[in-house]
Amino acid sequence: MELRQLGSSDLRVSSLCLGTMLFGESTPPAEAERLLGLAADAGVNCFDTAEMYPGRSEEVLGAWLRRQRLRPRCDLVVATKVSGPGGMGWLRGGPARLDGANITAALDASLRRLGTDYVDLLQLHWPDRQGLRCAGLRCGVPQLAWLSADLPPRHLRQPASYVPMFGDLDYDPAMAYAAASFEEQLGALAAAVEAGKVRHVGLSNETPYGLMRFCQLGERSGGWQAVAAHAQKHNAYSLLCRTFDAGLAECCHAERVSLLAYSPLAMGLLTGKYLAAGGGPPDARLNKYRGQYAEAESRYGPKPNVHVAVTAYCRLAADWGLTGASLALRFVLAHSLVASAVVGATSSRQLQELLDAARQPPLDEGLLQAVDAVHRRFPNPTP
Repeated sequence: MELRQLGSSDLRVSSLCLGTMLFGESTPPAEAERLLGLAADAGVNCFDTAEMYPGRSEEVLGAWLRRQRLRPRCDLVVATKVSGPGGMGWLRGGPARLDGANITAALDASLRRLGTDYVDLLQLHWPDRQGLRCAGLRCGVPQLAWLSADLPPRHLRQPASYVPMFGDLDYDPAMAYAAASFEEQLGALAAAVEAGKVRHVGLSNETPYGLMRFCQLGERSGGWQAVAAHAQKHNAYSLLCRTFDAGLAECCHAERVSLLAYSPLAMGLLTGKYLAAGGGPPDARLNKYRGQYAEAESRYGPKPNVHVAVTAYCRLAADWGLTGASLALRFVLAHSLVASAVVGATSSRQLQELLDAARQPPLDEGLLQAVDAVHRRFPNPTP
């Protein structure tokens, strides 16, 4: 498994990072630990989780970490995320702000669940400087809304835009509200680094403005310099979502910030399994949680342009003797700013296909040109 430098940090991460979002929920702990072992045996050293993930994601990952007698903790890269406002009452009573106290409390709780005294990468899961009208609540798009007793089963959203996050592209100044300042958030992150609880920090679902503000303030503020230098970027990137290239990519290149590309298969759409008669397997995630999953409904839901784009990419992959998953993953890994692609798997068969694809050589230039032709026809259907 290829190792790549993570931005300007001293971390080298595997080109695949195993995401653990559903570990302990739809993937039982024993099976989850088996998949973690298979990934590590194949050379994966990076593992992604978050405090808001369902089930017991951090706990399952932590239990596996404690059993690794032959893999020193320093050889593994553990990444987790701090949630901001989102109407999620099961997290610290539903934080109203991503302020210093909440960042510290969230980190300490994550460390307890993971059973480790530090994480290699701590990310702010989404920006804290906007509001959203949602089911009568002010919230920041909870990624898995059905898990909160404070929210209705279906995550109903009005068409109010704020900043580009989880697929919303338009900024609406009217949605702004008082939030924790950049300085306060940076101060809390710097304190965590100084205390040895965090090695590096990053941003998730951020905008070019947010990324540049964090980097510039860090460079100007003495003790925060390490925070700015270690910043990494966690955003969706796939054949169906190339919005990163329109602004964020330039910022990341200039500031030496790497991209951790999540959802490189567009939540499984690019495997082609949802093109089957009846809409694909009933236990596939978009079917199993239909009407209950905020991001799935807004970004990956059944829209005509999504269906035709997926069909075009899967046909192109077949024409070149590839699976849709292999084309999708190798396209993402070819991006010069991508340090690692965050993938999920619910079976050893799925995981092995992704591991095999990651080891393949770069895509043919003719194929890349054909990919761009499809992109021009169906640009960013899952933004």
